[in-house]
Amino acid sequence: MVPLFFLLSGENSTLPAAEVRAILEAEGYLATNIQTLDQVLRLEADIESVKTVQIRSAYTRVAAQELLIADANYEAILNTTTQTDFTPILKNGESFAVRINRIKNYADSELNTMTLEIKLGKQILSQTPGVTVNLKNPDKTIMGIITNDKLILGLKLTDITSKTFSERRPRKKPFFHPSAMPSKMARCMVNLAQAKNESILLDPFCGTGTSLIEATFIGCRAIGVDAQRRMILGTKKNLAHFGITAEGLIWGDSRKIPLDRVDAVVTDPPYGRSSSTLKATTMQLVKDVMTEIHTLLSTGQRICIALPIKLKQTGEIEHLSQEIAGYAENLGFKKLEAHTVYIHRSLTREIVVYKKI
Repeated sequence: MVPLFFLLSGENSTLPAAEVRAILEAEGYLATNIQTLDQVLRLEADIESVKTVQIRSAYTRVAAQELLIADANYEAILNTTTQTDFTPILKNGESFAVRINRIKNYADSELNTMTLEIKLGKQILSQTPGVTVNLKNPDKTIMGIITNDKLILGLKLTDITSKTFSERRPRKKPFFHPSAMPSKMARCMVNLAQAKNESILLDPFCGTGTSLIEATFIGCRAIGVDAQRRMILGTKKNLAHFGITAEGLIWGDSRKIPLDRVDAVVTDPPYGRSSSTLKATTMQLVKDVMTEIHTLLSTGQRICIALPIKLKQTGEIEHLSQEIAGYAENLGFKKLEAHTVYIHRSLTREIVVYKKI
């Protein structure tokens, strides 16, 4: 177990940290001393867990081994630095560079990041024999994050690119539908459902196949169901575009799924489109599908579902997750967490995670 920190995306205030925690739990890594700061998650875990986060995460930018934390002022930082031994991570003959990132405007009046990089570089150089500074191509990077008026400093272990997700955004796929979920959000939902390699993941409203694609990329056996034939054909086209196949695609009623069991469920139900809700209300359809899903999941397994928070023409707010909360509990689901994601003026999604108990 080593102290680690993860620099998180600022796209949502709660999803990125929840995603990392879910990945570690799904893959069997114990995490302790967890602390969530603004765009930073600190914890202690096996250093090998970083590889798993790198492969699976949608909302993590950098992973690092933490070396120190100090109040965000020059005196506190340099005092803490002098008491820190860098020889275990900077070996004789190696070069390093210091890079500081500031989250928002934390300690803006206290610290100049370039000045801090220079001061820290000189201090580390003076107390670590046999190392050199190389700003262009260092062997190792000492990375600092200023957030919540603290500086967290550590050895950068990996960058995590989001480029592949942008290449899979809805409009880049051969089959497009305006309701399609962004690939990063779909990947995050797969992680929140704690789907694992070789596990069977079901999306009972698969639409254009985004969740199936993201689940397959982390090794899941993905099955999609949709009431519209054109969606199933479109999903098949999108899967082929990325050179992958689903475990199964079913054109049919998601309230009558011809399966015996699945290991995880991720879905974004249709919101009020009669052709895709089988002439039922969204509320009734979600209830019916959750009843069906309950028979397919084993105790402890999860469903991650995106539910709408809609602004009606009357000005009232329709909060679907609140309306089905009691029904889900009576079925035997426990609500674990919920995250609000703004989409546009009249629609906000709530990403909700339930566990079968």
